[in-house]
Amino acid sequence: MNKKLVKEVKKRYKTQFNTKPEMVFSPGRINLIGEYTDFNEGFVFPGAINKGIVLAIHKSHTDTCQVHALNKDETYKFDLAAIEPLQNGGWRNYILGVVAEAQKRGHNIDNFNAVFAGDIPGGAGLSSSAALENSFIFGLNELFNLKLSKTEMILISQKAEHNYAGVKCGIMDQYASMFGVKKSALLLDCRTITSEPFQINLGKYKLLLINTNVKHDLSESAYNDRRAVCEDVSNKLNIEALRDASKEALNSIKKDITDEDFQKALYVIEENERVKLFSEAIQQDDLETLGKLIYQSHHGLSSQFKVSCEELDFLVDATKDNPNILGARMMGGGFGGCTINLILEDEVKKFKKEVSKKYLEKYGKACSIYSVKLSRGTKVIKK
Repeated sequence: MNKKLVKEVKKRYKTQFNTKPEMVFSPGRINLIGEYTDFNEGFVFPGAINKGIVLAIHKSHTDTCQVHALNKDETYKFDLAAIEPLQNGGWRNYILGVVAEAQKRGHNIDNFNAVFAGDIPGGAGLSSSAALENSFIFGLNELFNLKLSKTEMILISQKAEHNYAGVKCGIMDQYASMFGVKKSALLLDCRTITSEPFQINLGKYKLLLINTNVKHDLSESAYNDRRAVCEDVSNKLNIEALRDASKEALNSIKKDITDEDFQKALYVIEENERVKLFSEAIQQDDLETLGKLIYQSHHGLSSQFKVSCEELDFLVDATKDNPNILGARMMGGGFGGCTINLILEDEVKKFKKEVSKKYLEKYGKACSIYSVKLSRGTKVIKK
């Protein structure tokens, strides 16, 4: 958690609203393996990180709510009695969605003022939207004593994403942000919404993120398209979700679906299996196997599920002949964002220099590189 950011948010709140606020931190997340398996009720392996959203929030004595986005220097006022999704609403829709979904469930929310800011790199695929949603529902829960459990809170955040941002996401991002455990990743069962924490000990290796600094327009529509494909294949197999599918069953309907849809469904089945193998390899401190599974995951995302892009593939390919890197893959929704790399700590500096130069030469723009630590989930910031 960025202490400087906490001070800035608190100071701005006091200046703007002349009151001492409640303070909340909600982290972004990485996902070690298991992409696009969450809405298929499968398994994923995320962890909360030490970058996120800092929120200052308190009750208001006016007849509207007022929220200030510090990073953008934008203020938005709204009436609790007339909440609707905004066209091109951006960050506003996540907050409106959280409030509206809480109201739908009969929770009494009064007017409030808020200031928030984040240090999650934009478009990096680290779930800034889930962190923002979680920070607000957590803050509102504290402020108005809504008595919501953490599970209820993440379901409200997820519905906000569905109904106000238009992205039919699974539960992984909200779960990891809310339930994160320090120095651990969570083996999350997205059907039961339960998880098992695994302490991550990478020895001489560390996780390095490389941001392509691109976000292709396909991302949101492609996400919903692929969800529709998975649901269609599940219906043809007469199962609840692809979590329940086997390769044999999928082969039995191969003639009834396009080859593209077959490959997408096959990817999900194989990725689910990779998540389970990944958890076993962690227990055995088998870093070589972790790396191989990470590379396999990227191959599936790029060649079968087709959610990668040229820039992501370039960054992954740039690692393959490097003996100091055990694995690399795209992370998140794809079509831009980050790769996650398992690299020998002593070689980070040299690799950063090499890959930055290659990327700049190839695309005429810089990539961004940063390290993250696995952290606790959403929490009140102690005064």
